[in-house]
Amino acid sequence: MNLDNLLSEPESKTLEFKRDLSSLTPILKTIVAFANTSGGILIIGRTSEGVIIGLKDVFKAEEALANSIADSIRPSLLPEIEIATKEGKDLLIVKVAHWRAPFYLKSEGTPNGVYIRLGSTSRPAGPELFAELQRSVLVPSYDQHPLIELSQEALDMDLVSTFFDTVQKKMNAEKLRTLGVLASADHRLVPTIGGMLLFGKKKKQEELFMETRISCARFHGESKSDILDVCEIEGPIIKAVDEVPKFIARNTRLAAEIKSMRRKNIPEYPPVAVREVLINALAHADYSIKGSRILVAIYSDRLEIQNPGMLPFGFTIEDLKAGVSRIRNRVIARVFHALELMEEWGSGYKRIIEICQKEGYPEPKWEELGTSIRVTFYPHPQTQMRPKSLTPEREIIDLFGDSTKLPFREIVKQMKSNLSERMLHYYLAKLKKQGVLVSKGKGRATVWEKNRSTFPSKAKKK
Repeated sequence: MNLDNLLSEPESKTLEFKRDLSSLTPILKTIVAFANTSGGILIIGRTSEGVIIGLKDVFKAEEALANSIADSIRPSLLPEIEIATKEGKDLLIVKVAHWRAPFYLKSEGTPNGVYIRLGSTSRPAGPELFAELQRSVLVPSYDQHPLIELSQEALDMDLVSTFFDTVQKKMNAEKLRTLGVLASADHRLVPTIGGMLLFGKKKKQEELFMETRISCARFHGESKSDILDVCEIEGPIIKAVDEVPKFIARNTRLAAEIKSMRRKNIPEYPPVAVREVLINALAHADYSIKGSRILVAIYSDRLEIQNPGMLPFGFTIEDLKAGVSRIRNRVIARVFHALELMEEWGSGYKRIIEICQKEGYPEPKWEELGTSIRVTFYPHPQTQMRPKSLTPEREIIDLFGDSTKLPFREIVKQMKSNLSERMLHYYLAKLKKQGVLVSKGKGRATVWEKNRSTFPSKAKKK
């Protein structure tokens, strides 16, 4: 621990500052939240603005804090309390480790007195996160619990075969039990929560997990004000493995790199790395949260994949980057591993960074946003190259002479910008709404031309 470094850092999930011990309850809440979440360090004697105040009688303060922790927190918690001096002023450094137990304030009891760390604040866990805390102490994960009211027939075995055939594996009830898709209950095999999330028949799966889905959207610009395309993937979450990459491909650009006699297409975002993050999002989402949705959002300057659920208790972004693996959904992770979608445990972050560096993409950013995790990808520089003086609208207009009529496919061929077909449809519709272009015909027979009321022919001008 480097005290100077700690004092220069902002408050975070694992670091907090308190001015003094005049109000013990917030301090105890922070200690409980650290213990329940990922551990942390509390420094007493410095304001949140960075001013070193110090404690007048640091030994008396140390004794008062230790007694308060012993009297007020259950189960018993023994953090390390150290004394340090900075700028001639005494500080208390409280190091709290993460422990596998829901700690709580004795005066508030459970679940009200159970606090967790969200960002740089300590908050009540609430019923859903309290249940997650309790599960973290037990061996079974949420998706391992059997659904005793169902039978094997609730699983879509055709869907199971479709995916396992890709890796030349034949599945039967016993193999599915080994993976955790099925579990023994009342002398019979029944689906687990993970089994139903992955392979449940659509109608039954939607009954059990009504609001669980993968929502994809393509926005125009850098905000959510204008939606160009949407896709809602409902039913078995395994379908997202194929459907989400298709959505991303149709809503992003390709650049071309020509070396010697060969042309190499460069996608706007690294497909393999994006797929890796998507798989991780599906495997690590907290499906116990009501209304849990995985969000895939494409903007003009970034692509975001966000899954519900904070990092597993006792786990940090730094652990993820170091290659430590903490599995939230063991059934889903086992199935993905068997399908060769997940390789070595804990290697995902390193592999994603290596792919981006090798292929010339900016490194993606991982963030813990309260009770969700978001990964942001940034475009390959070559996909953003466009003459600044030429907007997409201007380039489209320039394709048309006084009597030019072009079908959509011909417009695609003549465009020099790396626009996706979805974006081209957007700009054509925009120009039509502005009265610049008109379309005639239907379906593939549709042709586009200039609106002659807006652009009178040269002959008429004479």
